[in-house]
Amino acid sequence: MTQPIRVLVAKPGLDGHDRGAKVIARALRDAGMEVIYTGLRQTPEMIVNAALQEDVQVIGLSILSGAHNAIVPRVMELLREKNMTDVLVVVGGIIPDEDAAQLKKQHGVAAVFQPGASLDGIVDFIRSAVTLPA
Repeated sequence: MTQPIRVLVAKPGLDGHDRGAKVIARALRDAGMEVIYTGLRQTPEMIVNAALQEDVQVIGLSILSGAHNAIVPRVMELLREKNMTDVLVVVGGIIPDEDAAQLKKQHGVAAVFQPGASLDGIVDFIRSAVTLPA
């Protein structure tokens, strides 16, 4: 039996609305993934340290506050510092198209899911993008 994909779902910054993050976490769990939900108001340092401790393959950041251009680059920088560049980072939330393109091109985010993205599409993307060790 292969091990499940491990996903850390985090709500960085001061955004206090986590319903969407919880819906995503449940969808990933229902799809057979192991999900660690860190809760609200996480710093980039807290998120990366939790990802390291939990040995995850994916970090999912849910950002509705508009702080994605400050938070996501810091998370990516910390992942590089800790030699965790193999961890897939996906971002969900209210993110303008031009910012989404920049997060992917300049910072290495694997995908940005905006409002209305299908749960099946998110699950399928993660499954296709993650290669588990044998």
